[in-house]
Amino acid sequence: MADSRHSLLQQFAASDWNGFLKGVEKEGLRVDANGFIAQTPHPEALGSALTHGRITTDYSEALLELITPVFNSTGAMLASLRDTHRYVQQNLGDEVFWAASMPCEIDGDQSIPIAEYGRSNIGQLKHVYRQGLAVRYGRVMQSIAGAHYNLSLPDSFWQKWQEVTGNSDSLQDFKSDQYFWLIRNFRRRSWLLMLLFGASPALDSSFVANMKHDLSRFDDRTWYGQHATSLRMGDLGYHNNAQASLNICFNELATYTRTLGRAIHTNWPAYEAIGTQRDGEFIQINTSVLQIENEYYSAVRPKRTTERGEKPIQALDARGVEYIEVRCLDLDPFSPVGVNQAQVDFLDLFLLDCLLTDSPRIGDEECERLDDNYKDVVASGRWQELALCRANGERVPVGNAARELLDRLQPLAEQLDGWEQGETYRNALAAQRDKLQGSDWAVPSARVLDAMSASGLGHRDWTLEMSRQHQQTLRNETLAPDVLSAYQAMTRESLAEQQAMEAADTQPFSEFLEDYLKA
Repeated sequence: MADSRHSLLQQFAASDWNGFLKGVEKEGLRVDANGFIAQTPHPEALGSALTHGRITTDYSEALLELITPVFNSTGAMLASLRDTHRYVQQNLGDEVFWAASMPCEIDGDQSIPIAEYGRSNIGQLKHVYRQGLAVRYGRVMQSIAGAHYNLSLPDSFWQKWQEVTGNSDSLQDFKSDQYFWLIRNFRRRSWLLMLLFGASPALDSSFVANMKHDLSRFDDRTWYGQHATSLRMGDLGYHNNAQASLNICFNELATYTRTLGRAIHTNWPAYEAIGTQRDGEFIQINTSVLQIENEYYSAVRPKRTTERGEKPIQALDARGVEYIEVRCLDLDPFSPVGVNQAQVDFLDLFLLDCLLTDSPRIGDEECERLDDNYKDVVASGRWQELALCRANGERVPVGNAARELLDRLQPLAEQLDGWEQGETYRNALAAQRDKLQGSDWAVPSARVLDAMSASGLGHRDWTLEMSRQHQQTLRNETLAPDVLSAYQAMTRESLAEQQAMEAADTQPFSEFLEDYLKA
C-alpha cells in the first residue's frame, strides 16, 4: 500500500472500524413456462410496485426489481435478499424468475409491456417516463436486467478519516468530495469488474432480430461474443447517441449536478420531433436530452435518498452524497439470488481501495482512454492478448493488469481481516485470483459458455433450466412464519398506500407534470 492515503489508515484502531453499509437492487424478468417474456400484470400477491419497499418493477411490467434494506454485513444483506426471492418465487405460479441479464425470448417492442403504477400522479409520471424511454430507444434495450450494488461508509469512519486527513470542511462537503474521489478511481478500474463479474457473453436470437451486430453463431437461436464478458454493457446494451454528447463530469459534486441538470433542460431535436403527446396521451416527460436524471446510463452514480417529490439532483445539492451505486454488474446466473458473497466482499475491498488511492481529476484525454479500456474489456476481455492502455501510453496485457490490481489489494485485505478477526477479504480476493489462473480463465462469462456447451442448450433453454433449478431450490426453503407474515403485511400496506395516494390526488396530471418540470 504505497499511496500516502493508505498509510493514513494505519492511524485507525480496530475500534475505529465499523465496516461497510450495503444494499442491493436486483432485477430479473418474469417469463412463462416456455421462456417467453411474461405478458401478465405484476402479481397482486407481490403488492404495489409503486409503494412496496422491497419488491417493485423497473422498466417493464415483467421486469421485477428486488431491493434490500441497508445492512452492515454481507451475510445479513444476502439473507434478506434470499428471503425476498423466496417470497417472490412462492407467488409466481407457473412463471419463472429469469436468471440471466440478457433477456428470455421476446418478439420485438410490443412483446415488452411497460410497467404500470396506477392512477396517482406519481404513478403516471413513472409510466410516462418509461413511455419516453420506449420512443427514444425502443423497448428491447430496456428488457435487460442487472444488479446494482449500493455502498457507503458510516459517519464514524468519515469523522475519523476527516481527522487523519486534516480536513476542516463540513462533514457533508467532505463526504461528497471523498465519494467523488472514490468514483474517479472507480472509473479508472471499472474494467476489472467487467472481467471478473461480466456474465452475459451470449443472447437469444430474438433480441437482435432487427439489429446489425458482429456476434458469432452458437446455435440456431443463440448468438455470442467470442471474447465478450458482458453484452449487456456493450453496444447492444445500454447506450444511445444523445447521451454520448453529454460529457457528464464526475470530478466533483457541483459540476456533476450542473452538467446533469443542463442535460435535463437542453432540448434534443429528435425528441422535439416526437413531441410529448400522441393521440392525447403523454408519451415522454419532456423533449430534453434526458427526461430525468435516472435516464443517464453510467457504470457508477453518486446517490442521495430522495424525499417524496424531490428530484435526485435536488437531494444531492441539498444534502450531499450519501452512498455510491455500482451499476455495471451482470446477474450471476449460477446464484439463486443473482449475486454471491465473495463478489460482494470483493466489491467492498475494491471500492475502499478506490478511496484510499491517490485520485487526481480526470481530464478529457484520460476520460477517453478510460472509456476505451472499459469498452475493450466488455467486448473482448477473455482474449488474453487484449492490451489495455495505461496513463503513460504503455500497453499491458489485460491479465497482467488485472493481477497487478488484485495484488495491490492484498495488504488492505489483511488489514481489514485483522480488524475484524477473520479471513473475509483475503478469501474474496483469492476467489478473484482463482478466476485468472492458467490458460483458460474461469471468469463468469467463460463459465456460462462452457455450461451452455456442456448442456447442449442455447441461451434461452440453458437459462430457463438454471432459472427452474433456482426456483425449486428457493421454493424448498420455506420462509419462517414471522418472515412470511411480514411480507404479507408489506403487500397489504403497499396496496393500501397506493389506493390512498390515488384517492388524494385531485390535480390533473398535465398540471402536475408542468409543476414537476418547473421544480
